[in-house]
Amino acid sequence: MVDLALKTLVHDKLRFFITLSGVAFAVTLVFVQMGLFLGILGNASVTIRHMDADLWVIPKNTPNVDFANTFPEAYVHRVRSVPGVAHADNLIVYFMFMTLPSGARESVEVYAMENFARWRFPWNLEQGSLDDLRRGPYFFMDTSALKRFGPFAPGDYREIQDRRLKVIGRTQDAVSFTTTPLVFMDFRLAQSMNTQMLDGRTSYVVVKLDPGADINQVRREIKRRLPYNDVYTRDEWAERSERYWVDSTGIGLNMYLTVFLGVLVGVVVVTQTLYTSTMEHLREYGTVKAIGGGNGDIYRIIGKQAVIAAVLGFAVGAAQAYGLSLLVEKAGLHLTVPPSIIVTVFAGSLVLCLGAAAISFRKVAGIDPAIVFRT
Repeated sequence: MVDLALKTLVHDKLRFFITLSGVAFAVTLVFVQMGLFLGILGNASVTIRHMDADLWVIPKNTPNVDFANTFPEAYVHRVRSVPGVAHADNLIVYFMFMTLPSGARESVEVYAMENFARWRFPWNLEQGSLDDLRRGPYFFMDTSALKRFGPFAPGDYREIQDRRLKVIGRTQDAVSFTTTPLVFMDFRLAQSMNTQMLDGRTSYVVVKLDPGADINQVRREIKRRLPYNDVYTRDEWAERSERYWVDSTGIGLNMYLTVFLGVLVGVVVVTQTLYTSTMEHLREYGTVKAIGGGNGDIYRIIGKQAVIAAVLGFAVGAAQAYGLSLLVEKAGLHLTVPPSIIVTVFAGSLVLCLGAAAISFRKVAGIDPAIVFRT
Protein backbone atom coordinates (compact mmCIF):
# COMPACT_ATOMS: atom_id res chain seq x y z
CA MET A 1 0.00 0.00 0.00
CA VAL A 2 2.84 2.37 0.83
CA ASP A 3 4.51 1.68 -2.53
CA LEU A 4 1.27 2.28 -4.40
CA ALA A 5 0.59 5.46 -2.41
CA LEU A 6 4.10 6.81 -3.05
CA LYS A 7 4.20 5.83 -6.72
CA THR A 8 0.81 7.40 -7.33
CA LEU A 9 1.81 10.55 -5.48
CA VAL A 10 5.11 11.07 -7.33
CA HIS A 11 3.81 9.92 -10.72
CA ASP A 12 3.41 13.55 -11.75
CA LYS A 13 6.55 15.13 -10.34
CA LEU A 14 5.41 18.68 -10.99
CA ARG A 15 2.16 18.13 -9.11
CA PHE A 16 4.09 16.45 -6.30
CA PHE A 17 6.38 19.48 -6.13
CA ILE A 18 3.38 21.80 -5.95
CA THR A 19 1.89 19.73 -3.13
CA LEU A 20 5.09 19.89 -1.12
CA SER A 21 5.39 23.61 -1.85
CA GLY A 22 1.90 24.25 -0.48
CA VAL A 23 2.59 22.41 2.75
CA ALA A 24 6.07 23.93 3.07
CA PHE A 25 4.70 27.43 2.49
CA ALA A 26 2.13 27.02 5.25
CA VAL A 27 4.69 25.52 7.65
CA THR A 28 7.26 28.24 6.94
CA LEU A 29 4.72 31.02 7.38
CA VAL A 30 3.47 29.59 10.66
CA PHE A 31 6.99 29.14 12.04
CA VAL A 32 8.12 32.61 11.01
CA GLN A 33 4.99 34.41 12.18
CA MET A 34 4.74 32.60 15.51
CA GLY A 35 8.51 32.77 16.01
CA LEU A 36 8.55 36.53 15.42
CA PHE A 37 5.47 36.98 17.59
CA LEU A 38 6.97 35.05 20.51
CA GLY A 39 10.37 36.67 19.99
CA ILE A 40 8.99 40.20 20.03
CA LEU A 41 6.64 39.39 22.88
CA GLY A 42 9.54 37.94 24.84
CA ASN A 43 11.23 41.34 24.68
CA ALA A 44 8.36 42.71 26.78
CA SER A 45 9.32 40.48 29.71
CA VAL A 46 12.94 39.48 29.14
CA THR A 47 14.23 41.70 31.96
CA ILE A 48 11.58 40.37 34.35
CA ARG A 49 12.38 36.74 33.62
CA HIS A 50 16.13 37.27 34.02
CA MET A 51 15.92 39.23 37.26
CA ASP A 52 16.56 36.79 40.11
CA ALA A 53 13.46 37.94 42.00
CA ASP A 54 10.56 35.85 43.26
CA LEU A 55 8.16 38.77 43.81
CA TRP A 56 7.74 42.25 42.34
CA VAL A 57 6.17 45.08 44.33
CA ILE A 58 4.82 47.55 41.79
CA PRO A 59 2.73 50.73 41.69
CA LYS A 60 -1.01 50.10 41.64
CA ASN A 61 -2.41 49.14 38.21
CA THR A 62 0.93 49.39 36.38
CA PRO A 63 0.32 47.89 32.91
CA ASN A 64 3.85 46.68 32.10
CA VAL A 65 7.45 46.90 33.24
CA ASP A 66 8.33 49.84 30.98
CA PHE A 67 5.58 52.23 32.07
CA ALA A 68 5.79 52.42 35.85
CA ASN A 69 4.86 55.23 38.19
CA THR A 70 6.93 55.77 41.32
CA PHE A 71 6.37 55.37 45.05
CA PRO A 72 8.48 56.13 48.16
CA GLU A 73 11.71 54.20 48.22
CA ALA A 74 11.38 53.77 51.99
CA TYR A 75 8.72 51.12 51.34
CA VAL A 76 11.57 48.69 50.79
CA HIS A 77 12.15 48.60 54.56
CA ARG A 78 8.63 47.36 55.17
CA VAL A 79 9.22 44.59 52.65
CA ARG A 80 12.56 43.61 54.17
CA SER A 81 10.92 43.17 57.57
CA VAL A 82 8.44 40.59 56.30
CA PRO A 83 9.24 37.06 57.55
CA GLY A 84 10.46 34.88 54.68
CA VAL A 85 12.12 37.71 52.72
CA ALA A 86 15.82 37.01 52.17
CA HIS A 87 16.50 40.41 50.62
CA ALA A 88 14.66 43.18 48.83
CA ASP A 89 15.97 46.13 46.82
CA ASN A 90 14.65 49.14 44.99
CA LEU A 91 14.68 49.21 41.21
CA ILE A 92 14.18 52.27 39.03
CA VAL A 93 12.95 51.85 35.46
CA TYR A 94 12.73 55.24 33.78
CA PHE A 95 13.06 56.83 30.36
CA MET A 96 15.72 59.50 29.92
CA PHE A 97 17.35 61.32 27.00
CA MET A 98 20.84 60.69 25.72
CA THR A 99 22.76 63.19 23.58
CA LEU A 100 24.76 61.44 20.87
CA PRO A 101 28.09 62.63 19.41
CA SER A 102 26.13 63.78 16.35
CA GLY A 103 24.11 66.14 18.53
CA ALA A 104 20.91 64.12 18.18
CA ARG A 105 18.87 63.30 21.28
CA GLU A 106 17.51 59.80 21.70
CA SER A 107 15.58 58.18 24.52
CA VAL A 108 17.08 55.40 26.61
CA GLU A 109 15.45 53.20 29.21
CA VAL A 110 17.36 53.32 32.48
CA TYR A 111 17.50 50.39 34.91
CA ALA A 112 19.01 51.49 38.20
CA MET A 113 19.83 49.46 41.35
CA GLU A 114 22.27 49.63 44.20
CA ASN A 115 23.50 46.06 43.76
CA PHE A 116 23.02 44.55 40.32
CA ALA A 117 25.26 41.54 41.02
CA ARG A 118 22.99 40.34 43.84
CA TRP A 119 20.15 39.96 41.34
CA ARG A 120 22.30 38.45 38.57
CA PHE A 121 21.19 41.31 36.39
CA PRO A 122 21.97 42.18 33.66
CA TRP A 123 22.68 38.59 32.77
CA ASN A 124 24.98 38.71 29.76
CA LEU A 125 27.98 40.98 30.27
CA GLU A 126 30.21 41.57 27.28
CA GLN A 127 32.61 43.99 28.98
CA GLY A 128 33.05 45.62 32.36
CA SER A 129 32.26 44.90 36.01
CA LEU A 130 28.89 45.75 37.55
CA ASP A 131 30.53 46.60 40.90
CA ASP A 132 32.19 49.60 39.26
CA LEU A 133 28.80 51.26 38.71
CA ARG A 134 28.79 52.36 42.36
CA ARG A 135 32.10 54.22 42.05
CA GLY A 136 31.14 57.23 39.99
CA PRO A 137 29.11 58.70 37.11
CA TYR A 138 29.26 55.51 35.05
CA PHE A 139 26.84 53.34 33.14
CA PHE A 140 26.54 50.19 31.05
CA MET A 141 24.72 50.13 27.73
CA ASP A 142 23.36 47.17 25.78
CA THR A 143 24.79 46.36 22.37
CA SER A 144 21.30 46.67 20.89
CA ALA A 145 22.03 50.42 20.93
CA LEU A 146 24.66 50.01 18.20
CA LYS A 147 22.08 50.04 15.43
CA ARG A 148 20.44 53.28 16.58
CA PHE A 149 23.25 55.11 18.34
CA GLY A 150 26.29 53.96 16.39
CA PRO A 151 29.48 52.38 17.77
CA PHE A 152 30.46 52.80 21.40
CA ALA A 153 32.94 51.16 23.75
CA PRO A 154 34.01 51.31 27.40
CA GLY A 155 35.87 54.57 27.93
CA ASP A 156 33.51 56.61 25.75
CA TYR A 157 31.44 59.41 27.19
CA ARG A 158 27.78 60.22 26.58
CA GLU A 159 25.42 62.83 27.98
CA ILE A 160 22.27 61.58 29.69
CA GLN A 161 19.87 64.25 30.91
CA ASP A 162 22.64 66.74 30.05
CA ARG A 163 25.10 65.07 32.42
CA ARG A 164 28.36 63.66 31.10
CA LEU A 165 28.67 59.99 32.02
CA LYS A 166 31.28 57.40 31.16
CA VAL A 167 30.50 54.09 29.46
CA ILE A 168 32.27 51.39 31.49
CA GLY A 169 30.65 48.24 30.15
CA ARG A 170 28.43 46.60 27.56
CA THR A 171 25.68 44.02 27.87
CA GLN A 172 23.99 41.73 25.37
CA ASP A 173 20.37 40.61 24.91
CA ALA A 174 18.91 43.20 27.31
CA VAL A 175 16.22 44.63 25.06
CA SER A 176 12.76 46.13 25.41
CA PHE A 177 9.54 45.77 23.45
CA THR A 178 9.70 49.46 22.54
CA THR A 179 13.20 48.90 21.02
CA THR A 180 14.50 51.73 23.23
CA PRO A 181 18.09 50.80 24.20
CA LEU A 182 18.62 49.84 27.83
CA VAL A 183 21.28 51.39 30.05
CA PHE A 184 22.24 50.40 33.60
CA MET A 185 23.47 52.73 36.33
CA ASP A 186 23.63 53.12 40.09
CA PHE A 187 20.37 53.80 41.90
CA ARG A 188 21.51 57.08 43.49
CA LEU A 189 22.98 58.31 40.24
CA ALA A 190 19.68 57.75 38.46
CA GLN A 191 17.82 59.65 41.17
CA SER A 192 20.21 62.59 40.81
CA MET A 193 19.52 62.69 37.07
CA ASN A 194 15.88 63.66 37.67
CA THR A 195 15.44 64.89 41.23
CA GLN A 196 11.98 66.25 40.55
CA MET A 197 10.53 62.83 39.71
CA LEU A 198 12.95 60.36 41.30
CA ASP A 199 14.31 61.92 44.48
CA GLY A 200 13.35 59.55 47.29
CA ARG A 201 11.30 57.47 44.85
CA THR A 202 11.53 54.07 43.20
CA SER A 203 9.69 52.23 40.44
CA TYR A 204 9.72 48.73 41.95
CA VAL A 205 10.83 46.68 44.90
CA VAL A 206 12.17 43.28 43.89
CA VAL A 207 12.05 40.49 46.44
CA LYS A 208 14.02 37.28 46.93
CA LEU A 209 12.57 34.75 49.37
CA ASP A 210 14.30 32.54 51.88
CA PRO A 211 14.58 28.89 50.82
CA GLY A 212 11.39 27.09 51.78
CA ALA A 213 9.42 30.28 52.40
CA ASP A 214 5.72 30.19 51.46
CA ILE A 215 5.48 32.63 48.55
CA ASN A 216 1.73 33.10 48.94
CA GLN A 217 2.01 33.86 52.64
CA VAL A 218 4.84 36.35 52.07
CA ARG A 219 2.89 37.94 49.26
CA ARG A 220 -0.21 38.39 51.41
CA GLU A 221 1.83 40.01 54.17
CA ILE A 222 3.49 42.45 51.76
CA LYS A 223 0.07 43.37 50.38
CA ARG A 224 -1.18 43.96 53.92
CA ARG A 225 1.72 46.27 54.68
CA LEU A 226 1.58 48.04 51.30
CA PRO A 227 -2.14 48.23 50.49
CA TYR A 228 -1.63 50.78 47.69
CA ASN A 229 0.79 48.58 45.75
CA ASP A 230 0.33 45.44 43.70
CA VAL A 231 2.46 42.35 44.31
CA TYR A 232 3.09 39.82 41.55
CA THR A 233 5.15 36.70 41.16
CA ARG A 234 7.77 36.81 38.41
CA ASP A 235 5.65 34.78 35.99
CA GLU A 236 2.50 36.80 36.70
CA TRP A 237 4.31 40.09 36.13
CA ALA A 238 5.94 38.82 32.92
CA GLU A 239 2.59 37.62 31.57
CA ARG A 240 0.93 40.92 32.48
CA SER A 241 3.62 42.89 30.66
CA GLU A 242 3.28 40.68 27.58
CA ARG A 243 -0.51 40.77 27.62
CA TYR A 244 -0.47 44.58 27.64
CA TRP A 245 1.29 44.74 24.29
CA VAL A 246 -0.90 42.03 22.77
CA ASP A 247 -4.06 43.84 23.82
CA SER A 248 -2.93 47.37 23.01
CA THR A 249 -1.08 46.89 19.71
CA GLY A 250 -3.04 44.17 17.90
CA ILE A 251 0.06 42.11 17.14
CA GLY A 252 -1.78 38.99 18.27
CA LEU A 253 -4.59 39.53 15.77
CA ASN A 254 -2.08 40.19 13.00
CA MET A 255 -0.27 36.96 13.80
CA TYR A 256 -3.48 34.90 13.83
CA LEU A 257 -4.69 36.36 10.53
CA THR A 258 -1.38 35.71 8.80
CA VAL A 259 -1.22 32.15 10.10
CA PHE A 260 -4.83 31.56 9.01
CA LEU A 261 -4.10 32.78 5.48
CA GLY A 262 -0.99 30.61 5.25
CA VAL A 263 -2.89 27.53 6.39
CA LEU A 264 -5.74 28.34 3.99
CA VAL A 265 -3.34 28.49 1.05
CA GLY A 266 -1.77 25.21 2.12
CA VAL A 267 -5.16 23.50 2.42
CA VAL A 268 -6.29 24.73 -1.00
CA VAL A 269 -3.08 23.61 -2.73
CA VAL A 270 -2.99 20.18 -1.08
CA THR A 271 -6.70 19.59 -1.64
CA GLN A 272 -6.48 20.49 -5.29
CA THR A 273 -3.42 18.38 -6.04
CA LEU A 274 -4.59 15.31 -4.09
CA TYR A 275 -8.07 15.48 -5.61
CA THR A 276 -6.67 15.83 -9.13
CA SER A 277 -4.30 12.93 -8.50
CA THR A 278 -7.22 10.82 -7.26
CA MET A 279 -9.30 11.58 -10.35
CA GLU A 280 -6.43 10.65 -12.65
CA HIS A 281 -5.91 7.29 -10.92
CA LEU A 282 -9.49 6.10 -10.59
CA ARG A 283 -8.69 3.01 -12.67
CA GLU A 284 -5.90 2.03 -10.27
CA TYR A 285 -8.25 2.38 -7.32
CA GLY A 286 -10.84 0.41 -9.25
CA THR A 287 -8.25 -2.34 -9.67
CA VAL A 288 -7.77 -2.45 -5.90
CA LYS A 289 -11.49 -3.02 -5.51
CA ALA A 290 -11.57 -5.57 -8.34
CA ILE A 291 -8.99 -7.75 -6.59
CA GLY A 292 -10.94 -7.72 -3.35
CA GLY A 293 -9.93 -4.48 -1.69
CA GLY A 294 -12.46 -2.23 0.00
CA ASN A 295 -12.95 1.46 0.50
CA GLY A 296 -10.84 1.26 3.65
CA ASP A 297 -7.84 0.09 1.63
CA ILE A 298 -8.22 3.00 -0.78
CA TYR A 299 -8.68 5.43 2.09
CA ARG A 300 -5.43 4.20 3.57
CA ILE A 301 -3.63 4.75 0.25
CA ILE A 302 -4.87 8.34 -0.03
CA GLY A 303 -4.27 8.89 3.67
CA LYS A 304 -0.69 7.70 3.33
CA GLN A 305 -0.22 10.09 0.44
CA ALA A 306 -1.40 12.88 2.69
CA VAL A 307 0.97 11.78 5.49
CA ILE A 308 3.92 11.62 3.07
CA ALA A 309 3.10 15.11 1.80
CA ALA A 310 2.77 16.38 5.38
CA VAL A 311 6.08 14.90 6.62
CA LEU A 312 8.13 15.99 3.61
CA GLY A 313 6.42 19.38 3.41
CA PHE A 314 7.01 19.95 7.13
CA ALA A 315 10.70 19.08 6.74
CA VAL A 316 11.11 21.49 3.82
CA GLY A 317 9.14 24.21 5.59
CA ALA A 318 11.11 23.84 8.81
CA ALA A 319 14.39 24.04 6.87
CA GLN A 320 13.19 27.19 5.12
CA ALA A 321 12.11 28.73 8.42
CA TYR A 322 15.53 27.97 9.92
CA GLY A 323 17.23 29.67 6.97
CA LEU A 324 15.00 32.71 7.35
CA SER A 325 15.71 32.85 11.07
CA LEU A 326 19.39 33.40 10.31
CA LEU A 327 18.50 36.36 8.09
CA VAL A 328 16.11 37.71 10.70
CA GLU A 329 18.83 37.52 13.37
CA LYS A 330 21.02 39.80 11.25
CA ALA A 331 18.20 42.34 11.24
CA GLY A 332 18.20 42.38 15.05
CA LEU A 333 15.06 40.27 15.53
CA HIS A 334 14.69 36.84 17.09
CA LEU A 335 12.58 33.85 16.11
CA THR A 336 11.52 32.05 19.26
CA VAL A 337 10.25 28.57 18.44
CA PRO A 338 9.88 26.36 21.54
CA PRO A 339 9.55 22.57 21.16
CA SER A 340 5.82 22.75 21.88
CA ILE A 341 5.34 24.93 18.78
CA ILE A 342 7.33 22.51 16.62
CA VAL A 343 5.16 19.59 17.77
CA THR A 344 1.99 21.61 17.26
CA VAL A 345 2.96 22.68 13.74
CA PHE A 346 3.88 19.11 12.80
CA ALA A 347 0.55 17.81 14.13
CA GLY A 348 -1.20 20.66 12.32
CA SER A 349 0.51 19.68 9.07
CA LEU A 350 -0.79 16.12 9.41
CA VAL A 351 -4.32 17.32 10.16
CA LEU A 352 -4.17 19.80 7.28
CA CYS A 353 -3.15 17.17 4.75
CA LEU A 354 -5.50 14.47 6.04
CA GLY A 355 -8.33 16.97 6.00
CA ALA A 356 -7.52 17.86 2.42
CA ALA A 357 -7.40 14.15 1.51
CA ALA A 358 -10.83 13.57 3.05
CA ILE A 359 -12.39 15.45 0.14
CA SER A 360 -11.10 12.72 -2.17
CA PHE A 361 -12.55 9.95 0.01
CA ARG A 362 -16.11 10.62 -1.12
CA LYS A 363 -15.09 10.30 -4.77
CA VAL A 364 -13.39 6.93 -4.41
CA ALA A 365 -16.15 5.54 -2.16
CA GLY A 366 -18.46 5.09 -5.14
CA ILE A 367 -15.92 3.63 -7.57
CA ASP A 368 -17.29 0.67 -9.52
CA PRO A 369 -14.68 -2.10 -9.86
CA ALA A 370 -15.98 -2.61 -13.42
CA ILE A 371 -14.24 0.64 -14.40
CA VAL A 372 -11.15 -1.48 -14.93
CA PHE A 373 -12.76 -3.24 -17.88
CA ARG A 374 -14.08 -0.13 -19.57
CA THR A 375 -12.24 1.52 -22.38
